[in-house]
Amino acid sequence: QVQLVESGGGLVQTGGSLRLSCIASGRTFNNNAMGWFRQAPGKEREFVAAINWNGGDTDLADSTKGRFTISRDNAKSTVYLQMNSLKPEDTAVYYCAASRRFGLPDRTRNDYLYWGQGTQVTVSS
Repeated sequence: QVQLVESGGGLVQTGGSLRLSCIASGRTFNNNAMGWFRQAPGKEREFVAAINWNGGDTDLADSTKGRFTISRDNAKSTVYLQMNSLKPEDTAVYYCAASRRFGLPDRTRNDYLYWGQGTQVTVSS
């Protein structure tokens, strides 16, 4: 089992920045690729970013490229999502997830075994 706890969400103005953190506990974190998803009210949960087991490879949704960065610190069992140039359409609950894979997972929820409770990000216009 892996337990995931997100933090760092909040209210920010358009163009602002936030850094989300996800701390993992339980069995070994370093063997899992990790991802971030988000879900806005009335919408499906969608892929945001993923990172492989050692941080050497990343994948970002087209809507976030150039603005978001995913990284990890295995010594701290933590994965980060740095979000810059935020837009109102980025408003959502952001979820951290641990994949069953070492390498980059598919951009679907099916490739992820464990999920955090989510952290709210609200971008005001």
